[in-house]
Amino acid sequence: MMSTSSKSAAAILQRQYKDLTDPRTGIPSFHIELDDDNIFLWNIGIYIHNTSSMYNGGYFKGQMRFPPDFPFSPPTFRFTPAIYHPNVYRDGRLCISILHQGGDPTADEPDLETWSPAQTVELVLISIISLLEDPNPSSAANVDAGVDLRKNPDAYKKKVLQEVERLKKDIPEDFVIPDLEHSAYGNSNAINAYDEPEPVDEDFWYESEGDDDDDEVESFDEESLMDDNMEDDDDDDVEDEDENSDINLVGK
Repeated sequence: MMSTSSKSAAAILQRQYKDLTDPRTGIPSFHIELDDDNIFLWNIGIYIHNTSSMYNGGYFKGQMRFPPDFPFSPPTFRFTPAIYHPNVYRDGRLCISILHQGGDPTADEPDLETWSPAQTVELVLISIISLLEDPNPSSAANVDAGVDLRKNPDAYKKKVLQEVERLKKDIPEDFVIPDLEHSAYGNSNAINAYDEPEPVDEDFWYESEGDDDDDEVESFDEESLMDDNMEDDDDDDVEDEDENSDINLVGK
């Protein structure tokens, strides 16, 4: 049986998974499936459609694993197979600020670039594409790749191009390659991954009443819960106003 926090995380992930896999709202360059119907483990394909990029035509497979207290803790991402990139460890694990827990005084990363509960899977995937195109060799997870990029960029580019050709073979048969007009990695509602996020109340977790069945998870509504919290705040304001009125009457 899942805990209350795990049920809440599952509900949030189900909602984001639905949005990302819906042809009307999802980004065509992403191919996402659950691993053995596990909402906490996603198999993700990222197709790069940018004719000015050395990664153009590449299909990058990876796995994103979510913690039971998502979104208060970040997911992890691993390329499968690993790719040659300064910010990807040899075992495929990705090193990127948005997947690092914020508030660590020993980390040399601004809090606005690290994980917060306001981040979404979509923003993480867009950030991954951005990192592919703009590596950070000064904080290299793969030292050899970082050295190649800085000191021998031609050799680095050659290795990347060879890898992209190999990765093209991993494109699923049912994957529809997006055309250039509809290949943007985002939509009108997307924001920059490093914009200052809105604060999330720690009382965000859904408190269930009744049976712990799947129907409750599917019916979870983040917006309704946030609205309920806002209504509670409004009630508090009204009570404060009534108290102030009573004080004024006594003064008279």
